[in-house]
Amino acid sequence: MGEDIRLAAVVALAQGMAAAHGSREVWRAAAAGACRALGGSFAALSVWERELGRLRVLVNVGERAAGEEEFPEGEAYPVHQFPEITEFLHERWAGGGEPNAWVETAEGPAAGVQPGYVHQRVAALRRRGRGSCVVAPIVLNGRAWGELYVARATGDPVFGREDADFATVLAAVVGAGIAQAERLEEARRLAFTDALTGLANRRAVDVRLDEAVERHKRDGVVVSLVVCDLNGLKRVNDTRGHAVGDRLLERFGSVLSLCGAMLPGALAARLGGDEFCLLAVGPSADEVVRAADELCRRAGELELGEGVACGVASTADPIGPVRSARRLFRLADAAQYRAKAERAARPVVAGRGGVDDPVVRLADAAPSGPSAERRQFRGRQP
Repeated sequence: MGEDIRLAAVVALAQGMAAAHGSREVWRAAAAGACRALGGSFAALSVWERELGRLRVLVNVGERAAGEEEFPEGEAYPVHQFPEITEFLHERWAGGGEPNAWVETAEGPAAGVQPGYVHQRVAALRRRGRGSCVVAPIVLNGRAWGELYVARATGDPVFGREDADFATVLAAVVGAGIAQAERLEEARRLAFTDALTGLANRRAVDVRLDEAVERHKRDGVVVSLVVCDLNGLKRVNDTRGHAVGDRLLERFGSVLSLCGAMLPGALAARLGGDEFCLLAVGPSADEVVRAADELCRRAGELELGEGVACGVASTADPIGPVRSARRLFRLADAAQYRAKAERAARPVVAGRGGVDDPVVRLADAAPSGPSAERRQFRGRQP
């Protein structure tokens, strides 16, 4: 393969990974790009899970054999079956430089390339109708991360030393792309996560709620929102210090997460200050109310604080049409304010007070506009 062609292949691989969204797409772009660059018929990307002592396959692309899935759930191999992932890097790479790729063939070690390490790869090549493979270690932050595996079908030209050298270059590009993707993923996670509690933040709720309401308008899916205000936080901060107040927030966050688990797929979030919420898409209104009831009970049992004021609004209740996320938020918020005013030990549910439900009237009568929104949802900025 000419130098210009290989350079173009490296550029295409890097561009494909950069354009991918989410981990799975990055893995697929890496494997597919390397497969094309090396003229393979199949490629896989695997990660070394040190804590489990195994090499887990993340993605398979190309001509997959029977039983090979694109994104396998349980395809993993004990590292001791493939000791090169540890021995090669620790013994041969320790002196510096880049870890080199090697070639295996269905007939045993290829001429002119580093000898194969184990019989498992050779047996797998034969079993899956492949004639040769090139294996390239992937390194991130100075540590073995996993491996890139590219194979050719039986009858195709066998990989040689030049291919192994090129695979080493490709693995370095893949490693850089994965590192960049992981940094972006972490940045996205932090952008949508409350630093103190580890729950989602207001930004995450806004995005998810907008999507949920659109689904409700399109498909009629039930969308429910539980908004709660943690009582007694100011007293704890004033009398025992902010460190203790933070501990109360963390403990309530754990309780919220636990109760949210009663609702499949629910999002537990801290909106800001002492305000939290649960967003459920799909479960019935009664299921959401039961989870909110359990939340109130558990919050009341916390050693710190004074329980929680909890309001619920669900599109499945008689609250009128919900055409925007803002309206559902205002309904749940109005129910929460009513619960706080009444010192209610159980959640107040919008729309369950009859045709003249005071919560619905309060929410619908609230002034609109940015300044009013800030007043009504005070303290909820991320």
